[in-house]
Amino acid sequence: MTELLAGPIADRHAALGASFAEFGGWDMPVAYSGTVAEHTAVREAVGIFDVSHLGKALVAGPGAAEFVNATLSNDLAKIAPGKAQYTLCCNDSGGVIDDLIAYLVADDEVFLVPNAANTAAVVAALAAVAPDGVAITDLHREYAVFAVQGPKSPEVLAAVGLPTEMEYMAFADAELSIDGGSAPVRVCRTGYTGERGYEILPGWAHAGPVFDALMAQVTAFGGLPAGLGARDTLRTEMGYALHGHELSPEITPVQARTGWAVGWNKPAFFGREALLAEKENGPARRLYGLRATGRGVPRADCDVLTAAGGERIGLCTSGTFSPTLKQGIALALIDTAAGIGKGAEVVIDVRGRALPCEVVIPPFVESHV
Repeated sequence: MTELLAGPIADRHAALGASFAEFGGWDMPVAYSGTVAEHTAVREAVGIFDVSHLGKALVAGPGAAEFVNATLSNDLAKIAPGKAQYTLCCNDSGGVIDDLIAYLVADDEVFLVPNAANTAAVVAALAAVAPDGVAITDLHREYAVFAVQGPKSPEVLAAVGLPTEMEYMAFADAELSIDGGSAPVRVCRTGYTGERGYEILPGWAHAGPVFDALMAQVTAFGGLPAGLGARDTLRTEMGYALHGHELSPEITPVQARTGWAVGWNKPAFFGREALLAEKENGPARRLYGLRATGRGVPRADCDVLTAAGGERIGLCTSGTFSPTLKQGIALALIDTAAGIGKGAEVVIDVRGRALPCEVVIPPFVESHV
């Protein structure tokens, strides 16, 4: 059995009473005080997540930004240094190797944050076609990542002397005072919850004291540490894709409604020809939201059926109880041939029990980013 990887502050999580589970090969905190309480704290006040399992990679050298723009899906030329961008690393068939955030530092430096389990695959895909002089370096254990999310997140960051007034998806490098000196951190106004928030990247070695400083202020402003459970309910309410669920090597951005992260007019990027053809012809399936109108909680891999005849027309990719709406919600890939659209009634087969649902276009709740 493969030993799970531990993040830089596993001792802090244990001291806070976290429960743990495997995620992407890492031993991750799932909950501390409970998923609903943590979810509510993020929606109403503030929460802090340790997402140091996320990958980190550096693309550096003359023309690094141009190279990234010719490989990853989104148009990096549309942003300036100091901004970050959601993008996709696709395969030749248009499926998604990974979705990630690209930080444009300079023309010769792009910092990437992929998903934990896919970092090596992204690095390998880029390295295989990198021109001379452009190096791709896996920095997975060089940086920690803490996400401070919620309406009071600016107050938390201001209290520790970090910048807060950047635009959405902008980042800044700063210093955070810790015992014995200061720690350099990168602060980006982004997140995975639908609330205003920030992701803070300190060096792995500084992770403990940086977390302590942030956690003290999160508590002071009525917030909580939050685990993977709340991260999942929050992102599902927003309809945000999770790789391995709404995106995968077999699920394209056209199917998953993430075509907005594709630079369709660019002359080159991984999977371009396949994606252009699918966009032109229309996908065989498309992602929708499903809001339960009966009692029950949908889960991933549940079949979606027609309300009238019980014919299988799709599959749930994610499903959960929404603490905000207090009802079951799901994301599902539905066959376009079924002619199902917004407002339609369908049924989810939850362990042999029919759960009636309304088809919606996510998000399920309002965004406040």
